[in-house]
Amino acid sequence: MHRILRFACLWMGLVAALPAAVAAPPSYPDRPIRLLVPFPAGGSTDPVARLVAQKLNEAWGQTVIVDNRPGANTIIGTEALAKSAPDGYTILLTASTHVINALLLPHLPYDSVKDFIPVATLYRSEFLLLVHPSVPAQNLQELIALAKSKPGALNYAISGTGNANQLAGELFNMTAGVKLTSVPYKGGGPAITDLLGGQVQAMFSVPVSVIGQVKAGKLRALAYTGATPLSSLPQVPTFAQAGLPGFDMKSWTGILVPAGTPKPIVDKLSAEIAKILAMPDVKAKLEEQGQDPFIRNPEQFSALMSADRAKFGSIIRAANIKMD
Repeated sequence: MHRILRFACLWMGLVAALPAAVAAPPSYPDRPIRLLVPFPAGGSTDPVARLVAQKLNEAWGQTVIVDNRPGANTIIGTEALAKSAPDGYTILLTASTHVINALLLPHLPYDSVKDFIPVATLYRSEFLLLVHPSVPAQNLQELIALAKSKPGALNYAISGTGNANQLAGELFNMTAGVKLTSVPYKGGGPAITDLLGGQVQAMFSVPVSVIGQVKAGKLRALAYTGATPLSSLPQVPTFAQAGLPGFDMKSWTGILVPAGTPKPIVDKLSAEIAKILAMPDVKAKLEEQGQDPFIRNPEQFSALMSADRAKFGSIIRAANIKMD
């Protein structure tokens, strides 16, 4: 009997302790939050980071400090998150690059899966296939025919080896049965500059970086990876409409926290971000830049990254992409 009583007391003690072990601090957040951004200030992700920071501040009454940590293809900022306390006060805005880096670089200073918890996605970006106006192809089928007639002669700019726009280019090569040659640059800005100057013939780019140049006639957009045409460039057909239905490439941007962050904090962050993305002014701002608001909870975000590891990995192996 005494043994049973001791066991019952022990069990009740463990049960009583469980809520304290998993409950989020009721006051969270009660001090400023740091939002790490592993991209340069002024880049295409920066306005979104600052918009999210502003909306979190309005919702919670705590300052959210945007801390740009660019460099090493997002590795510097990501490592800073991995070394941060898992308490919800340091979060990271990252992109598909997070998955790609792990496939290309075996000796990262962190484990891209085990050291982080996915919180929520923010938006998804489709790709535009662009050419310089001097390229004698007015549509996608003409570009494919031109590329087949001159294997390897047409170049396409990429913002860095292993970036999502290179994977888009290599997937296009495989799907269309052509051979465009990638030319790496140190960032999207220099790549677009050379495309505008005609030093390279083509590029895959997220719309936010090139909409102005396309509207001004400085670049020609041949196709868009979305399911429907881009509202700001309705004259540009989708790849399916242009005759290449098997081509599909997207990039995403989302929020991670360090492994060990309590689940209630993760869930609170995720729920608040979902509310922010549903706000009409936020949706309008994203859509204006050619970005689709993209709401995924922690479990769905984790599944998305797992699917991308498989898809991106197959492209990298097939194209034999190696990091410089």
